[in-house]
Amino acid sequence: MATFELIEPPMLARAAFDRADQIRKHPDRLARAWVGAAVLHVDHQGRYPVDADGAIAWQYADGDQPPAHAVFLGDADGYRWAVRVDHVAGDHADPRTGAHRLSHDDAGLLATAIGMLNWHRAAGHSPVDGSTTAPAQGGWLMRNDAGVDEFPRTDPAVIMVIHDGADHVLLGRQTVWPDKWFSTLAGFVEPGESLEQCVRREALEEAGITVHDPRYLGSQPWPFPRSLMCGFEAVGDPAEPIELRDGELGDARWFHRDDVLAALDRNADWGADDPDTRLMVPGSISIARSLIESWAHAPRA
Repeated sequence: MATFELIEPPMLARAAFDRADQIRKHPDRLARAWVGAAVLHVDHQGRYPVDADGAIAWQYADGDQPPAHAVFLGDADGYRWAVRVDHVAGDHADPRTGAHRLSHDDAGLLATAIGMLNWHRAAGHSPVDGSTTAPAQGGWLMRNDAGVDEFPRTDPAVIMVIHDGADHVLLGRQTVWPDKWFSTLAGFVEPGESLEQCVRREALEEAGITVHDPRYLGSQPWPFPRSLMCGFEAVGDPAEPIELRDGELGDARWFHRDDVLAALDRNADWGADDPDTRLMVPGSISIARSLIESWAHAPRA
């Protein structure tokens, strides 16, 4: 049962740059794509350099060959690369709080860079025999001495706005979050499980709620460390008792649409100091915000 659509794609899913994958398998073309290219520096916490307007402060490639662990990102009005650095010099931002100030392409390039560099950090040894691996094809695979390739890993997860088909939505708060912080429920997909099955299982495990009619709405990369968030809506019954079964949530409540709209109107998102609200919702970088906002502004039945 279709009840609403996303107002617009999630922030990290709007990029339209060319990933130029046809270049990756050609070392000579990669070398040419490095010379004079724009390079994104990312530290181990995912922070990146910014200019006075909060945009990425791209650096320029040095030398005639990319470093061994550089990642070729693609072509966005010129070739773009990413490299891991120990320290970001000068002004910098965190993607969770700064990505909303980026252009669509730069936000997508940043998400790609962080996800790939996080994968590099975890893929230094072959899962086949434990031998050391080295990057190849512009950083898009890791290869051991025997020539066995390991490709980038993305972890699928579902994230769902659970509502009653009318004016109430179920939101949860993780145990480590402040009292007013609430978001949509989410969880990783298990082997042998469909996305829709995962929606049902996670709702039952986290909040003890039986949901039906799960419907896919959209997706977004979430490079913390390297996930793909698959957004759904599903319908539940507020009369069913909430039971926090797996301990991941410290609280879960049904909120009225008016409370959600008020939080959105005040921009009372995470990190804001607003003593007059009992609800703070995720920031605009998260698909959770897109799901909540799209449900809240959908025409009422």
